[in-house]
Amino acid sequence: MMSAPTYEELSAEDRSFLIAEGENTHMNVGGPTIFETGDLSTPEGGIDSERIRAHVASRLQAIPRYRQRLAYTPVFNRPVWVDDTDFNLNYHIRHMSLPRPGTERQLKRLTAWILCQHLDRRKPLWELWIVEGVEGGRFALVCKVHHCMTDGVSGVELLSALLGFTAEETIPTPAAWTPRPTPSWGELLTDEVSRQVKAPLALARRLGRLWQEPDRAQAELQHSVGAVWDLITAGMHGAASTPLNRPIGPYRRFDWLSMDLAEVKQIKNALGGTINDVVLTTVAGALRRLFEQRRVNVDVLDYRAAVPVNVRAPEERTRMGNRVSAWLASLPLHERDPRRRFVAVHNMTADLKASRQARGAEALLELAEWAGPTLFGLGVQMVGLMQPYNIIVTNVAGPQVPLYLLGAQMVAGYPVVPLFENQGLGVALFSYNGQLCWGFNADWDLVPDLHDFVAGVARSFRELCAAARGVEVRAVEATRTAPVRKPRRRRQATAQRRGRSIVASVGPTIGHANGDGGSPQSRRSEERSTRRE
Repeated sequence: MMSAPTYEELSAEDRSFLIAEGENTHMNVGGPTIFETGDLSTPEGGIDSERIRAHVASRLQAIPRYRQRLAYTPVFNRPVWVDDTDFNLNYHIRHMSLPRPGTERQLKRLTAWILCQHLDRRKPLWELWIVEGVEGGRFALVCKVHHCMTDGVSGVELLSALLGFTAEETIPTPAAWTPRPTPSWGELLTDEVSRQVKAPLALARRLGRLWQEPDRAQAELQHSVGAVWDLITAGMHGAASTPLNRPIGPYRRFDWLSMDLAEVKQIKNALGGTINDVVLTTVAGALRRLFEQRRVNVDVLDYRAAVPVNVRAPEERTRMGNRVSAWLASLPLHERDPRRRFVAVHNMTADLKASRQARGAEALLELAEWAGPTLFGLGVQMVGLMQPYNIIVTNVAGPQVPLYLLGAQMVAGYPVVPLFENQGLGVALFSYNGQLCWGFNADWDLVPDLHDFVAGVARSFRELCAAARGVEVRAVEATRTAPVRKPRRRRQATAQRRGRSIVASVGPTIGHANGDGGSPQSRRSEERSTRRE
């Protein structure tokens, strides 16, 4: 009797990030998370890294992928997850200090350096850097995880596994862990042959079920084919050529920005959209200003953003790995007016929601599961060569209450999205405890003016705030009741002679005027309305 497999397969989406990684495209996600020191400070003024290490060890049972490494099947070279029999937590948790005075600029540069180093594929694909000496008596955790392990949504779940909602400082005893034996070459080959044999049979069973329900099968097929066609036609024409879309190098710049989430919500409520509409409009305004500084004609640019869309089912909420699709959104860089720019973005995202683009990406990945590793790898590389988008803008909702690490309160977290070929800039957002935290990842050489872009984001947001306040003021003015003047006697007499009544509207009260200028109730309503004005 064959024993149960002691490994897990990577999904097609997870494998795509392994294939996309190259010398200059490191597929690392994560970013810096800043904390108050709390009781983690040592008498010497440092951070008690041993307590943090012990805490992480006690929580690893909730995230088993962090003790697994990659292995590959014979012949087809398909990647799988196996337990790391030589797992050593000390390798993955690093401790260092910023040179005084430990400024934000120094932390940003350190973050960029950490995230542009490749992870060792012979070990579990993550690192956690404890950085002490941050100005203001704070410290940071810089987390680096390979994208094949996690997307933004499961990354938030990961954060929740390490952090708590209370300032609890006790560290439970870690559960005993025994790694499963690594499958042998022969076991992996046997399973791979069995998988190849079963694939046509599984396809035949699926076709048989569809044959029994032809109407449903036809509807599903039409929907899937239509969705794939929508996605392909959207990305068939390459994105615009810009100074930010050139071959990238191995080095990065990183910057961040924080906004009041309540202000963001006020804008979307006043203008009638979503938080994502506010984000994309703000990015479009900042890009417009950046390209104008570089003397690029934005009026002719079809500048596209890839906007990841979470497609997890509720039961998949805590599952590791990637479960996202994406929209291809053309940003209205040509629009000068921030309010009209917002309307253009809102209409575009409404159309994308009604379209089948997100389903098209899902259908392509489902098809990829049936394709062999070679065809799948060629497909991923072909999409990279097509360059259907210019920038990635991803937004992940986080908890709106404080989080704690052993009593140390988390202040902010700034996410990082990796750069793909010919993509010099990426924008990631994470909402946390009333803040909208922006993280900007950029190629060192292509975007030397990253700080100007970040300043442009702040300015674009202020312009949108002003536009929203203008809409609110006009809405308030429109709801005010104008003063009502008494009708002239000559008009009243004329109306009486013609045998008609004049209807006067005073706020919510409607009175019928007669020969004496209105009923007593109408006159009192009129006087109250005039006093309110």
